[in-house]
Amino acid sequence: MEFTIGGRLEVRIAPADVGKRVSVRRVAEDGPQGPKFTDTVGVLTSWDDGVLSVTPKNGDSVRIPESSLVAGKVVPSAPARRRGPAASFGELARVTARAWQPVESEPLGEWLLRASGGFTRRANSVLPLGDPGVPLDVALGRVKQWYADRGLPAYVQTATGAEGAQEELCAALEEHGWRREVTASVRIAALAPIGDLPAEVSRVRLGRTADEAWLGRYQRVGTPGPEVTSVLNGGPSVWFASVPGEPGDQAPAAIGRCVVDGRWAGFMAVEVAPEHRRRGLATTVMAALARQAMDEGASAAWLQVEEDNEGARALYDGMGFAAHHLYHHFRPV
Repeated sequence: MEFTIGGRLEVRIAPADVGKRVSVRRVAEDGPQGPKFTDTVGVLTSWDDGVLSVTPKNGDSVRIPESSLVAGKVVPSAPARRRGPAASFGELARVTARAWQPVESEPLGEWLLRASGGFTRRANSVLPLGDPGVPLDVALGRVKQWYADRGLPAYVQTATGAEGAQEELCAALEEHGWRREVTASVRIAALAPIGDLPAEVSRVRLGRTADEAWLGRYQRVGTPGPEVTSVLNGGPSVWFASVPGEPGDQAPAAIGRCVVDGRWAGFMAVEVAPEHRRRGLATTVMAALARQAMDEGASAAWLQVEEDNEGARALYDGMGFAAHHLYHHFRPV
């Protein structure tokens, strides 16, 4: 990371740069061996009373005393993407939301409050895609009450790491006592290479609803209630895939879900029974769903994977998926 001009470190940011992506270097500690420095890259979300707040793409704001700065500069708003279809944050935020239709929703300005009996945070969180129409503290108070009335914890879903994302909202939530609980990556890829993967797609059964056998393999719930099937079956064009197990098996060996929405095909709920893993069944399910999505005119793929799921990330990297942005769920503490 280069800050020098003519051999000197310079702080070339100011309070007027709030909202821009910056790179800063600060003194982390000053010991007997000399000062140690720490670098931070993220959106400058505030600069008040001699303290900066910088929010990196992981969503956790870093507070930096102005007196500790030794260098700083504005950097491009987002790094150049190297692969995958072109997509804005706003487009993907709406597409991914339509794949998890809530049982109940209510607008709050340009925010959408969503509830589905607690099944998945995505269908039980606020989707903030603009101004709530009231001051933030008022909006958050209404959010807490709305979810409390339904016996649910209050969550706000935010995104970081892409142009037009919500680093400033993340910092504001932290200032109001909300904390990040879960982070996942939204990844995108061209769809055709997934459909072309070598796989025995003839083994895959496709259907329009999550039947009892499919739900028997789905690990997210025990006994599924009506809100589960409502969310899973909701979306623009939903497909369920299953690979039968051995004779006598009640649940499939592998399953998957795909939601086709215009040019996008979203993949989720790809699961393989432990005794059938390492046989390429996840690839088989993905390939079959991709071919069905292409038949409906889709050309791009997306999926969401939690950051600590290294096995899934490795699988999807091999299919050509690249990270587009991160999304987080914040909860009041």
